[in-house]
Amino acid sequence: MTDSVELPAKLAILPFRNRVLLPGAIVRIRCTSPASVKLVEQELWQKEEKGLIGVLPVRDTQVAEGIPALPALSPGHITDMGERNGKGYLSTSSDGIKSPQDHLQWHKRGVAARALHLSRGMEKPSGRVTYTVVLEGLCRFKVLELNAKGAYHIARVSGLDMTRTEMDQAEQDSELLVLSRQFKAIASELISILEQKQKTVGRIKVLLETVPVHKLADIFVASFEVSFDEQIAMLDAVDLKLRLTKSIELVNRHLQTIRVAEKISQKVEGQLSKSQKEFLLRQQMRAIKEELGDNDDDEDDVVALERKMQSAGMPPNVWKYAQRELRRLRKMQPQQPGYSSSRGYLELLADLPWQISSEEHELDLRAAKERLDSEHYGLGKVKKRIIEYIAVRKLKPDARGPVLCFVGPPGVGKTSLASSIAGALDRKFVRISLGGVKDEADIRGHRRTYIGSMPGRLIEGLKRVGVNNPVMLLDEVDKTGSDVRGDPASALLEVLDPEQNKAFNDHYLNVPFDLSKVIFVATANRVQPIPPPLLDRMEVIELPGYTREEKLKIAMRHLIPRVLDQHGLTSQYLQISESMAELMIQRYTREAGVRNLERHLAALARAAAVKVAEREQSLRLTKEIHPQTTSLLEGSSLADGGEIEMEVVPMGVNGREISSALESTEILVVDESMIEKVLGPPKFDDGEAAERVASPGVAVGLVWTAFGGEVQFVEATAMVGKGEIHLTGQLGDVIKESAQIALTWVRARATELSLATGLEANLMESRDIHIHFPAGAVPKDGPSAGVTLATALVSLFGRRNVRADTAMTGELTLRGLVLPVGGIKDKILAAHRCGIKRVILPERNLKDLAEVPAAVLRNVEILLAKRMEDVLNEAFEGGCSWQRISKL
Repeated sequence: MTDSVELPAKLAILPFRNRVLLPGAIVRIRCTSPASVKLVEQELWQKEEKGLIGVLPVRDTQVAEGIPALPALSPGHITDMGERNGKGYLSTSSDGIKSPQDHLQWHKRGVAARALHLSRGMEKPSGRVTYTVVLEGLCRFKVLELNAKGAYHIARVSGLDMTRTEMDQAEQDSELLVLSRQFKAIASELISILEQKQKTVGRIKVLLETVPVHKLADIFVASFEVSFDEQIAMLDAVDLKLRLTKSIELVNRHLQTIRVAEKISQKVEGQLSKSQKEFLLRQQMRAIKEELGDNDDDEDDVVALERKMQSAGMPPNVWKYAQRELRRLRKMQPQQPGYSSSRGYLELLADLPWQISSEEHELDLRAAKERLDSEHYGLGKVKKRIIEYIAVRKLKPDARGPVLCFVGPPGVGKTSLASSIAGALDRKFVRISLGGVKDEADIRGHRRTYIGSMPGRLIEGLKRVGVNNPVMLLDEVDKTGSDVRGDPASALLEVLDPEQNKAFNDHYLNVPFDLSKVIFVATANRVQPIPPPLLDRMEVIELPGYTREEKLKIAMRHLIPRVLDQHGLTSQYLQISESMAELMIQRYTREAGVRNLERHLAALARAAAVKVAEREQSLRLTKEIHPQTTSLLEGSSLADGGEIEMEVVPMGVNGREISSALESTEILVVDESMIEKVLGPPKFDDGEAAERVASPGVAVGLVWTAFGGEVQFVEATAMVGKGEIHLTGQLGDVIKESAQIALTWVRARATELSLATGLEANLMESRDIHIHFPAGAVPKDGPSAGVTLATALVSLFGRRNVRADTAMTGELTLRGLVLPVGGIKDKILAAHRCGIKRVILPERNLKDLAEVPAAVLRNVEILLAKRMEDVLNEAFEGGCSWQRISKL
């Protein structure tokens, strides 16, 4: 460094955005913008003797005011500013330049710099010329005038540094000497600390011994990362005392930072593990917070969790257990394996609704009944039971009522009924799906010793709903399975027992939770798969299905409005008459519920939506219509006394009014042809039974399935063989045994039934019998087909056709007794849907007819049979003769 610098009267100005170059500092910059490249070419590159340039700090207008600055210049001349990058560069790329609408403040003071090194380069593929310049700050100057010179600026300047004579006089000042010694002491201490960690501070140590103190102040401050305002303040410190005071403050702050870092390192070093780098970082963060005094409870997650747990309202025994777990969590480090598990467990305890309940309102039975009637049609017995349940809750709110279990085929409204109960009681509703659950842990939760353990579905549902007294639906309770992981149905025994569920113990929770306030409702398709102990804890309410009339009412009141709304339609676009809905029910749906009916209605709505969308698009494509300014009747002559009736249709520019007018006149009405076009040919025909029973050996039976009652045809035929019986149609063991029983009974009664003479008593001699249950792809089982099998065999051997309008059900014994069977209401409804007029039932099933709707009983003749002979007498036209001999 030279002791004195001859400062020219004018300097080319290189602006630095939000950065300051101090005297004695060396910086390398890369110039890429046209202005900076032009300045370097004309002032440095093309001159043999490299002169000086001025480096002037430039502040954004968003920076706070208070520092002397020149009036804001038009930033259109300023194309780049300096920014320090990670390699020590001050990049002057135009990427960081403000838009021309912004204004910049140019500082009045700057530093003259000289170029120590120049290099020229070229960017690829653009071919733009760039320069890399190493600049050394020399002395301060003050801007007297700033003018533009082409792409860059030229400033008239005057020096600010003291002359040699003034410097000698200032060094005699005692106060300045004290500040100089103080600065050297702090700088020496800083250098001694840095020497222990860095081996590259030798140059700084030499400068400390050779360079004047006022220049060292600039060099030291330039080597620190300080704010722009502090750099500006250092640049403005022309007075030596002020400069030394600011530099002592900054160097001392840097020294204290190093000391704090060493103190933190010493605290952490004793606890450092070779395999725990993350542990080191977290310990350093904790030590930093301790040094800063940043230990506010609001920022401490564990303290916040403890406060949340305190406000959760846990019972005393649970709170005691939670406190022990919380103390264990405090002793753990966040990176330890069990920390996240303990933290998640405590958060679950804090989130559970231990004392939070839905607000109890006075129950209104009339409003509840109206809501049930508005949301569900029919189901009178079910609604009556629900109203009774609500009435008991009204008289005794803490009553432990039975668990209602709705059993019925799909699509009859079991889940929606549970939701209606929640609405009638004004409680929150949560649904727990149990279909396909085979793991007991899904009910009771996993033990916390396992990785990835979690609470059971019941506790998780209560956490999700946020209250401890919701209506909880256990959906598809009959579809739980069991394997080596346990039996979920058995785990529900504790849940549904009002004497036990007040202290339900989830394996993950490991503390008792009161489920007695929860109203449980279950649904199932069948009763048989439910274990008897679990079934004993529930009150079964059967929903067998709907008649045609009920389906029609449901379609007109609920399904059609809902389907139209789901597809963005109204009755102005699509109209489905009652007769067409009845036609769809009769020809396309024979299910117990209404889901297939809703799907078919949705298919019609989609077809209508396509037509409506195409019509609206065609209307939008018509040419624009302008409003008329003259009257349509202007200039027209009318006969005296004449009257004109006209409908005024408003015409808008965008055509929307016209569209609405046309839509109101082009309603799409569903007819039979549209139904067949959208849904295809009819799937069912009332004449199917007559066609299939047109030959001997075919009988019509009634069976019960998980989807409701079904009509089942039984076909039997004989062929030359060895006296064997063949059964097909995916039959179970019970129905195969029923076929053996039926064949044995018929062979034993062959003579009495006039099927064979005394000499020809063996019906199976030299022939085989094949019995088939269509459809062959559907599994079948149960004893209800016994009388149907016997009737089909009698029809086969007697060569008589069974009546096509008659269906039957009942279990047959070897003695010919007809035993009662289940699902009578479902079977009679199935017969009614298929057009069957006569149904033969076991005599002991007479009591079950009380559940069958009166409208169905008026259309179906019920015939009761005590023995198999009674069945045969009603199954054949004219009865069954016991004396006539029939030859095969």
